[in-house]
Amino acid sequence: MDSPYTHRLAKIEAVLNAQLPENPDFPWVSGNFPALPDAVSLRLVKSLTLPGWDLISRGGKRWRPLLATLICERLGGGDGALALVPLVELPHNASLIHDDIEDSSDERRGKPAAHILYGTDTAINAGCFLYFLPLTCVEAWDAPLELKNAVYRLWGEYMRRLHLGQAMDIGWHRDYASLPGLEEYDLMCRLKTGCLARFAAILGIHAAAAAGGIPVGEIGRWSGIFGDAAEKLGVGFQILDDVKNLTTGNPGKKRGDDIVEGKKSLPVLLYLHGRKSAAALVIRCFQAAGASGVGVPEVEELIAELDRFGALAEARKRGLSLIAEARETFFGISGEVSSGELLAGLIDSIS
Repeated sequence: MDSPYTHRLAKIEAVLNAQLPENPDFPWVSGNFPALPDAVSLRLVKSLTLPGWDLISRGGKRWRPLLATLICERLGGGDGALALVPLVELPHNASLIHDDIEDSSDERRGKPAAHILYGTDTAINAGCFLYFLPLTCVEAWDAPLELKNAVYRLWGEYMRRLHLGQAMDIGWHRDYASLPGLEEYDLMCRLKTGCLARFAAILGIHAAAAAGGIPVGEIGRWSGIFGDAAEKLGVGFQILDDVKNLTTGNPGKKRGDDIVEGKKSLPVLLYLHGRKSAAALVIRCFQAAGASGVGVPEVEELIAELDRFGALAEARKRGLSLIAEARETFFGISGEVSSGELLAGLIDSIS
C-alpha cells in the first residue's frame, strides 16, 4: 500500500488488535462478556478467539476499513470511522473461515486454513464469533442513540444479505448441472461480496454524521452515491479474483481450486451461456476435479477451454469496468482533489 495509507493502516490495525487481541486478558473478557463467572479461564476464552486472530494476523488488504475511513474523512468526520472498522473486517474474516470449511480448502493466505489447524468444530464456532464480536464497537461508539440504532439495524441487514449470497453460491456449485442466469450471478455477487463493501461505505457516512461532518439528513443521499460505487467495487474485485483463480492463481490458494469446488464463477457462466452444448464437458471436469483435486488434467482442460472461448478475457473486462465506474465516482464527486485522489488511489493500489 502506498505511503498516504500507511498511517491509516496502522490505526486500523491498532483498532483490530484491541478488538481481537492475541492474548485476551480479564479486562477484555469483562468488556465483551459482562458478568461472566470467574470459572471461565483465559485459556478457554483464547480457544474461541485464536482462530480469528490467527487469520487476521496473516494480513489482508484491509481495503474495506480503509474505504470506510477515507469516506468519513472526505465528509468531514476525521478519524470517526476507526471505531467502527471491526464491523466490516471481522465479518469478512469470519466468512473466509466458513468459506474454507464449505469449500474443503486447505490453505488461506499462504498457511493452513483455520479448520485444518484448529479443527472444524472450533473453526465454525470461532467464525460465528467474529460476526458478533464487533457489535461491542457500536456499544462503545460515541454517537447519538439514533445513529447507533441505525448501525445495529444495518449490521443485521447486511449480515443476512451476506449469508443469502453464500447460500446461492453453495446451491449452484452443489448442482453441477445448474445454469444460473447472468443477472442471478450479479445478484449473488452483490449479496455475497458487494454488501460488505457497501456496508463499509455506509459506516463511513454514519461516522461522519456522528462527528458533525454532515447533517444526519444527508446520510441517505451519500449512502446512495458512495454505497452504489462501493458495491460495484466489491463485485468487480470478486470477478477479478475468480479470473485470477483460473489464471495465475490467488495468493495462498491453488490455481483452479474453484473448479474443484464446482464454482459457477463468471468465466464458467459466460462459457456455458455462450456454448450450452458444452455443459457435459463442464460437468465432467467438475466431477473429476471434485473427486481428485487440482492435480487432475480436467482442471487445466477446462481452464484452456474458458481461455479459448474468451470467457476469461470477457470476465476480466467486466470486473475492470465495474472498478473503473467505482473509481470515477469516488474521484469525481470528492469536493477536494486530495480526497478524490486518495479514494481513487485506494482502488488503484489493490486492483
